[in-house]
Amino acid sequence: MDLANVLIQLLNSVQYGLLLFMLAAGLTLIFGIMGVVNLAHGSFYMLGAYLAWSLSTLTGSLTLAILLGAVLSIIFGLALEWLLFRHFYKRDHLDQVLLTFGLIYIFEELRSILWGDDVHGVTIPDLLSASIPLTDNLSYPVYRLFMSGVCIALALGLYWMISRTRLGMKIRAGAFNRDMAESLGINIKLIHAVVFALGVGLAAVAGMIAAPVASVYPNMGSQVLIMCFVVVVIGGIGSVRGALISALLVGLVDTFGKVLLPSMAGMLVYMLMAAVLLWKPEGLFKQ
Repeated sequence: MDLANVLIQLLNSVQYGLLLFMLAAGLTLIFGIMGVVNLAHGSFYMLGAYLAWSLSTLTGSLTLAILLGAVLSIIFGLALEWLLFRHFYKRDHLDQVLLTFGLIYIFEELRSILWGDDVHGVTIPDLLSASIPLTDNLSYPVYRLFMSGVCIALALGLYWMISRTRLGMKIRAGAFNRDMAESLGINIKLIHAVVFALGVGLAAVAGMIAAPVASVYPNMGSQVLIMCFVVVVIGGIGSVRGALISALLVGLVDTFGKVLLPSMAGMLVYMLMAAVLLWKPEGLFKQ
């Protein structure tokens, strides 16, 4: 590959990795802080994509659709945590797996009833529809740079919230020692609700910004869920920093693998995970 192609693939790998981070960050937060194995996390990504399609069709603006969809997904996350998940915090992981596995089928059926089984496309806004020329015949879409920018902004916001705010201090305290945090007056139930809603919101926003590039189709959440678990396992369960580094590493391996070794592309990410686990069984960064 020449330098321009290498640059394009590098930008693609960063954009894909940052998108994976948005999904994996919510997954690792929910498991690391609440102790819940959430197999339905990919369904929130699918929910975001379908919200982007339906709301952008109604409003005529993808930006407005993302803002409205983010608010709706957070409200949905709060309701779901209150109705179901808070009753499973102290239950066995097998119970949590059965609950969330069942939710996958419920969400798929609701998706089919509400939006049908057709494949839909989301129009990129005119402001972001241009491309940046790299050579005479190669260019890079502005919208992909916009996706990376949104992911970076949310990653920085998540880091600031967890590391620098009082809410983040309570989240870290609840993750480290729930009983002690409760004895100090921290409302752990409220913290869990906020964390779960935040995880749902991050996954839904990832689906919304990815919809114009990846299209909107049935079972799209199931395809990203496995990759999310790979990212979480490589980075270390419960570590947001590990999720970021792992997601960028997975994006790099997956993107360049498809270009340089297409016959082995489907194996490379899992070979990476196996190598990391042989070296550090708890992942790159322990919680």
